[in-house]
Amino acid sequence: MIVLWRVTNRCNLSCSFCAYDKRLPIPRLAVDKTQVERFVDLLGQWQAERGRPVLLSWLGGEPLLWRPLSGLSMRAEALGIELSITTNGTTLGAPRVRAELIRRYREVTISIDGLADFHDTMRGWPGAFAKLAQNVPALIAERDQAGASLKVRANVVLMRENIAQFETLCRNLSDWGVDEISFNQLGGRDRPEFFPTHRLTSAEVTMLAALLVRLRTELGLSGTMLVGGPAYLQRIADTVAGRPFLIDDCRVAETFLFVDEHGRIAPCSFTPEHFDLSIDDLHNPADLDALPARLRALQRARPSRDCADCPSTQQFAKFEIAA
Repeated sequence: MIVLWRVTNRCNLSCSFCAYDKRLPIPRLAVDKTQVERFVDLLGQWQAERGRPVLLSWLGGEPLLWRPLSGLSMRAEALGIELSITTNGTTLGAPRVRAELIRRYREVTISIDGLADFHDTMRGWPGAFAKLAQNVPALIAERDQAGASLKVRANVVLMRENIAQFETLCRNLSDWGVDEISFNQLGGRDRPEFFPTHRLTSAEVTMLAALLVRLRTELGLSGTMLVGGPAYLQRIADTVAGRPFLIDDCRVAETFLFVDEHGRIAPCSFTPEHFDLSIDDLHNPADLDALPARLRALQRARPSRDCADCPSTQQFAKFEIAA
């Protein structure tokens, strides 16, 4: 079971494509610490009684800026829950942050969208790429020295302005020692005013498909896996071409759950508000067992508008290791 939890929508960067851009005048929220503690304990109990592993993945905003995170990660680790996190990398210069990732986490995903000029400008972080070029290899070297099993992944948001440099970026990331590279297409929900002039074109998706075949082989020889299966690439192509993908019977919750900063739980990050189901309604492992069927029934009885053209990468093979 993978549980992805957006614990805060606070962020210290100003990414023009992101709903949590620090410049936006939105309420800045974080989940209640006590609520997290209770649900972490429930996940630990469920894992112990059912014999099924749980991977708890922290998301933001920027989760490493949320002060309760370290203590909550210790709590989850003590229960045998594996940990993952997605970060913008701004705190990786701190040795204590790198040490905690190495000691407690199974994987860390670092958001890196392009080479220096593009990444620094898009993220609103002067010198960002140069800092990451120092701090990511430092994290990897310290991990190797400790003999830890931390997977270091880079995730790239692809758009019109950076698609041409994706190949070079991947080579840079491989040179840094990154274990895995994943990618998303730019979505239109977070910042609809930004999306139309920056979204991928069909020609660019065709170019990407051809590039991936060759680039995967090249990177694999250096020990870096470029993920994203055929179904994932086809979904990107369909989205760009305006071909909707209707989900009328969602089964994602059988293996994946999303929790937002309000403690609402759903099959994906697009539907917590729609289903409005709180983790406070889950009291024991039996409630967790029943949750996938409960969410499935809700989705079938009253599907979200997003279900008419599913934007969730969990429906497709984003992390598939393609042949």
